[in-house]
Amino acid sequence: MLGHLGINVPDLSSARGYYDAIMPLLGFEIFLDAGDEFAYRPSGGKPGTYLFFYPSAEASDYSRDRTGLQHLAFMVRTRSAVTAVHELVIRLADRFGGQVLHEPRVFPQYPQPYFATFWLDPFGVMLEAVCHHDRD
Repeated sequence: MLGHLGINVPDLSSARGYYDAIMPLLGFEIFLDAGDEFAYRPSGGKPGTYLFFYPSAEASDYSRDRTGLQHLAFMVRTRSAVTAVHELVIRLADRFGGQVLHEPRVFPQYPQPYFATFWLDPFGVMLEAVCHHDRD
């Protein structure tokens, strides 16, 4: 199991606002909130990977198509949770930016059941909410 992941972002304040809104729907709660970093952990003391955010020290040419981080997938319990995340991403795009890549749907090319939505956060990092169950 991964202990934590760290992501550098060009605007820490904007990232904090964006991720504070979306992480609870993905099953995470705030773990650390400092001036120079913030982090989330799985809610309710559940085991899992923590996610840390740091300010970028230099400009980035991040691309999910280059070597390195391709995307982060968050497992949620129900298909309706995938849809709720998608709806929030659309609302957050007006304030923070970002882009929906795939609306919630079944992806038959992956092991079933696989119901997911994919999007880019305001900094171009591809994220996914996926449900591995046939339930709402």
